[in-house]
Amino acid sequence: MLPPLHPRRGPHHPASGTPLRRRGSVRRTTTHDSLRPEGILGPVHLEARGRDLRTEGTSSGTVLATAALDIAIDFVNERTVTAIRVDPPVAGIDGVVGISASSGFRQAVDEALPGERTTGSLRYQLLDDVPTATLVGGYALGAAGARHLAGRRLAVTNENLCAGWVTGGTIMLGLLGEGHPPVVTGPDAPPLTRDDDPLAWHDLPALPPHGMRRWRRIDVWPDGGEIACDAFFRDSHMDGDGRETVIHEYSVRAALDAAGKRFTRCEASVGALPWLECPGAASSASRLVGAPADGLRQWVRETFLGPPTCTHLNDTLRALEDVPALVGALRRDMA
Repeated sequence: MLPPLHPRRGPHHPASGTPLRRRGSVRRTTTHDSLRPEGILGPVHLEARGRDLRTEGTSSGTVLATAALDIAIDFVNERTVTAIRVDPPVAGIDGVVGISASSGFRQAVDEALPGERTTGSLRYQLLDDVPTATLVGGYALGAAGARHLAGRRLAVTNENLCAGWVTGGTIMLGLLGEGHPPVVTGPDAPPLTRDDDPLAWHDLPALPPHGMRRWRRIDVWPDGGEIACDAFFRDSHMDGDGRETVIHEYSVRAALDAAGKRFTRCEASVGALPWLECPGAASSASRLVGAPADGLRQWVRETFLGPPTCTHLNDTLRALEDVPALVGALRRDMA
């Protein structure tokens, strides 16, 4: 028996696959897996992987970069980082041990690795996604019936954080009525890998029960006098019976001027979101038009605030800061 759908659930139209790679493009794919090998109440093992791949004139591809990140998180004790390993290794990363994987983590990374953010590196993207991947990983508790650990404190402090947490919205109504946020049942997760293209994504292990995966894909390519970008994002959850469902999903189409300095267009479309209030944030993506790519992560963090925005869409937009670096790698390697 499948759990009943919440009457105030959001849209259920997830993507049915991944587009073919374009000739003369670079594809960045990343995943963050939140795993609980010691049980649903045990520490979280966050395993992140990523790859940058150049596609030439055939279906083959050339790997430009790979990266990996493994973090141990004491999830029920302030989400504290207890251990971290990154590949490629970098001196100073141990400085984030003892820091919350949520609040303050990105600042701690910038202090531990000065200058890393401006490189557009795959390693930095894996680190930058840690706070919200950790936040979303808490969904596994609710889905397993342990949602009391997400608790009233979390909900109160996040009121009006974004569209989903708006005052009077589904989450806050659930908090006031039942003492905890509601748990949504998302749609079944169609596969994103392609049987006809083993290079569509980097190597992916099977997601175990109660695991969560944050998928991210960014395709960039020259398009006339612009740089085109097709970005995709999904959060999925594997329940105890092996059923994978989609919690969040967005697609973003954007373009920058030929020099990669400023965005000329940007729009987001919704595949699946938890609550009926959530899709209203999609229109915020258009605010990138005219914005510089340089410093985009910080600009989004400082200006995309409150109910007109979505935490997970914001992170997808933040990742577009790396588009110039990706297209720069494409130009260098194909020169």
